[in-house]
Amino acid sequence: MNLVCPACGTTNRVPDERLHDQPVCGRCGADLAPTHPVALTDAIFPAYIAGTGMPVLVDFWADWCGPCKMMAPHFANAATQLPGVRFAKVDTEANPKVSAGHNIRSIPTMILFRGGQEVARQSGAMAAGDLVRWVQAQLAKAGA
Repeated sequence: MNLVCPACGTTNRVPDERLHDQPVCGRCGADLAPTHPVALTDAIFPAYIAGTGMPVLVDFWADWCGPCKMMAPHFANAATQLPGVRFAKVDTEANPKVSAGHNIRSIPTMILFRGGQEVARQSGAMAAGDLVRWVQAQLAKAGA
């Protein structure tokens, strides 16, 4: 399976049976399969979404957003419950290209990507359990 490094953008090939062995990037040594959300930038986002062989759930947020801050621990908790999904966060203020390119109009907004394509979108804060159920339902619809 291909996993893109969230730190340097390098695509790494990791055998499926080694995904739970804490694989690291061959270029920079960063964790490739963390159980916590990773921060993505305008520079890394396109490669990460297109090249990661697992579904990716992205939380578009901003530091000034109260609901975003309230949801952050729930998003992190959901990441631990769905090891087959990569969780990422994009700060809309610091990364305006990605935000504009995906027509982010309100925050928090979560977009679920699979195979580099958007398969579902949800705006508004969600508790961890609701978020997990939503992702599972969307992946089931998409045939994951």
